[in-house]
Order: sequence, then C-alpha cells, then structure tokens
Amino acid sequence: MTSNTPTDHSASAAPATTLQDIIAHAKEYGFVFPSSEIYDGLQAVYDYGQNGVELKNNLKSVWWKAMTQLHDEVVGIDASIFMHPLTWKASGHVDSFNDPMIDNRDSKKRYRADQLLEAKAEEYANAGDEARSQALLTEMGRLLGAEDLEGVRNLIIAEGIKDPVSGNANWTEVRQFNLMFSTQVGSLADDASTIYLRPETAQGIFVNFLNVQKTGRMRVPFGIAQIGKAFRNEIVARQFTFRMREFEQMEMQYFVRPGTEMDWYNKWKASRMAFHQAIGLPAERLKFHDHEKLAHYANAAVDIEYKFPFGFREMEGIHSRTDFDLKAHQELSKKKQQYFDNDVDPATGKPYGNYIPYVVETSVGADRLFLATLCNAFTRETVGEGDTQKERTYLKLHPALAPIKAAIFPLVRKDGLPEKAEQIMKSLRSEFRVITEERDAIGKRYTRQDLIGTPFCIAVDYQTLEDDTVTIRYRDTTEQIRVPISELKARIGHEVSMERILEKL
Repeated sequence: MTSNTPTDHSASAAPATTLQDIIAHAKEYGFVFPSSEIYDGLQAVYDYGQNGVELKNNLKSVWWKAMTQLHDEVVGIDASIFMHPLTWKASGHVDSFNDPMIDNRDSKKRYRADQLLEAKAEEYANAGDEARSQALLTEMGRLLGAEDLEGVRNLIIAEGIKDPVSGNANWTEVRQFNLMFSTQVGSLADDASTIYLRPETAQGIFVNFLNVQKTGRMRVPFGIAQIGKAFRNEIVARQFTFRMREFEQMEMQYFVRPGTEMDWYNKWKASRMAFHQAIGLPAERLKFHDHEKLAHYANAAVDIEYKFPFGFREMEGIHSRTDFDLKAHQELSKKKQQYFDNDVDPATGKPYGNYIPYVVETSVGADRLFLATLCNAFTRETVGEGDTQKERTYLKLHPALAPIKAAIFPLVRKDGLPEKAEQIMKSLRSEFRVITEERDAIGKRYTRQDLIGTPFCIAVDYQTLEDDTVTIRYRDTTEQIRVPISELKARIGHEVSMERILEKL
C-alpha cells in the first residue's frame, strides 16, 4: 500500500541496547571487524568493513566541511606520522605522557588507577550520592596533580575497590606508564635513531604554524585543521572502538591573540556541541564535563561526553592550550614562532606587534564519533498490534551519513525489470552511492537495507515499464510513495546532501 506522504509507525519501547548488541551488529553487517581475525585478532585494534568505512568517511567529510568550508579563516593540512623526536620532548610527551598503572597480584591483570577511581565515583553518582562522587574525583585530581602515586594507591584501598577478576584488593604500587610507541629509523638500532609514532596530531599543526601562516597570508585569529592517525600504547584498551591503540583524530588548532582565548574557547564549545546535534546526536545524550585536573599546557578544558551503552564518556575535548606548545617549540628549536599583529591595540593606540599566539583546540576522536553515531542510530521497535506484532531493527542514520543512500530493487528477476533497475542505478551513481539487489523476496531486501541504515529503497515493478514511475520506501517509517524516475535524483539528492547538516550550523 502506498501513500502520498511518509508517516510514523506506532512503536513500543524495546530492550535497552548493550555494547555487545552494537559489536555484534557492527560485525554482522560489515561495519567493524576484529583486526587479523583469522589469527585470533589483535587486542584493541579493529578494521572498518565496507559499510563502516563509508560511514566513517562521511563523518570525516562533514567534519572537514564544517571546519574549513564554513570558516574562511580555517585551513587544513596533512602532517606526517613520523616527526623529529625533539618534537615530543618539546611537547612534554617524552617526560610526562604517562598513565598511572596498577596491577592485581593475584589475577595478574593491569588497570589504570584513575579509571578504577572514576568507576567508583560513577557508582556513587548512580546511587544518587553526587557529593561523594565529586569529592572522590577532586581528591583523585589533587593526588595525580601532586604526582602522589602512593596516595592514589591508598585512595583505591580506602574506597574498597577490588579487582573484578580476583575479587580482592591485593594491589601493587602505582607506577607511571609512558604511552608512546617507539621504533627505529634507518639501519642502526641505537638511541640516536629512536623515533615515535605520534600520540596526537596536534604537534604536526604546531610545527607548521608559520609555514601555513606565511604561505596562506593568514591573520590571527585563524585555525589549522587536520585528520590523521595517532597511536597510544594504552594500558587497558577496551569498549570496542572507544579506546584503541591505533585511532584517528579530527583536530583544529585555533590561533588567537593572548587575552582573547577564553572568548574563543566559549565560542568553540558552543560550535562543537551544535555540530554533534546537527549530525543527529540528541541533546539529552550529550553533556559538557569540565576537567578536574588540567593538562600541563591548558588553562581551561572541557569534554563533550556522549551517553554510550556503558555511560557518559568523552567524545571530544575543547582546550585552551595557552602559548605552551609554540613557546616550547621556539625554545627547543631556537626558531622564533612569533606573529606580527598590525591591528591597533585600543589601549595604547599602537599595533599589537610581535607575540606568540595562544591556542584553542577542538579535538574529536573519529572512532569515538563513529561509535556514538552507530549506538545512537541502532533502533529496535515493536511494531504492529496484536497477532501482527513484530520486532524491527534498523539504523536510524542521518541520510547524509548513511553508507548507501539508495537501494534499487527489481520486483522480479525477469521481464526487463533488472535491466530497468540497472539503468536507474547508473543514472544516480554519479551523484551518490547506490546499489541494486535482486536476490530474495523484496521484504527481505528491505530488511537488509534497514540494518545498514539505507534511507531509501526504490522498487521497480511492471508499472515502471509503462509510465517510468517507481515506489520509494522510507527507512524510518516504512511508508511508500510513487514518484517519476525523473524526480529521483533531485528528491533523494536533497535528503542525502551534507548541506542538510551544514545548514544547521
């Protein structure tokens, strides 16, 4: 049955989605596979499948457009993964890029001490004791800030935190664990040839600050954006693609006049929250979380957290990094990292002159954003009434992000219908990703496309041969409308265009 406009199904609530539901769905429908699975996999390393890579690339594309296309003063670069090792000395990673590690002597399991305490604080919060939760986080921040590792161990014991495997509190001392992967460059494996896989993409931007500023004739304030791989030897890498040892970051460093950084910090906070809502993440599943303990380079920091099946966790960080990075690189490289500002200071009536800009950073994990998008899209509904009730599962992705925009189904595999479907597919594929499918009953084909988030299915039937019309089925409502083939490109193209996201920003 068809109707002129799509309408909503009535549906009852389905069971809460678990992370295992997401992991199983991601593998079964070509989104994410365990890396090297035929060799039993590699812990905390994953491969993106044929649908996952499309979704992830769409997320990266809309982020890139939102950063560089909507902001005249933001440009992009692509810095190399390998950098001179002194880069990481200047940034502080060689000396202080550590996580507090603790082992249980009985289970031989290793944990991050701060994550054990954070889990305890979350337990208090879930029980309604926000004051105790906050007090624990504050004390943890104080101890870590003072590098009092013995105090951190004592706090774990005082809180009665036990190893979930052995069930006891037979903890070792807390030790710092550097997270950088190192390797050798060249033919000699000695200390002089040691380099690192970058633990973040930001430093590639900082060392190119003047290159971009001069060649692009950029004026402060301006930003440099980058998408790239980073690597961290996490103590406990878990929760699927949320915490991996090889991951992808989407970062933008915004260079501003000293003294204006907090204004820009607040502007980018609002801008980044708006972005996540524009791609379909609901406001009630997002929140800001101010840092209790600031990094050595920051004077303000906040996370945008998303409510995953395992609770609210960081998805993006916004940091006011001051002039720490450029100043540190200037001191170690002996090369000035200053900008000459011709604008007039109203207080003195003279140009601001030379200074090292302050930096406001936005940094979102592409893999975490992918996981949040997948979790948010995973929808299970009980539809129908009485004896006709059934459970329906589909991915409610924003059409612009969906791996496949439209699937074209010939009703039967004969009488010229497959050829007509192929003709329609060829007329659309230069604009967006479409497929044709002939196998199985058309109902099963609809279900398969629902499960990968395809927003539109197009049925080619005998009437199509007579009047060049087809039936479009809408994923979210399952309602159908009849339209001329000549209207497909414009109708579908409008819905799946990234402009639908960008216009909200």
